[in-house]
Amino acid sequence: MEPDSESSKNPSRQDQLKPYLKYSGLGFQMIAVLVLAAWGGMALDDRMGNKNPWWTIGLMLLGVTASMYMIIKSVIKK
Repeated sequence: MEPDSESSKNPSRQDQLKPYLKYSGLGFQMIAVLVLAAWGGMALDDRMGNKNPWWTIGLMLLGVTASMYMIIKSVIKK
């Protein structure tokens, strides 16, 4: 029974890397959402002929909100 108790005390390297991979993946997802929001907003602003980048601002705010929701949901879930 001792090996089981020792293995629970010393997690494997793969178990130690899982949180890092999870949260680095969230970072990449956040970047991807923001890049797509900026690209879509600029495309809509060009198409609509806006002098001010209203679509870009709106979609970026929506992207930040969605990204923060994803991160909070993931952290709470564990």
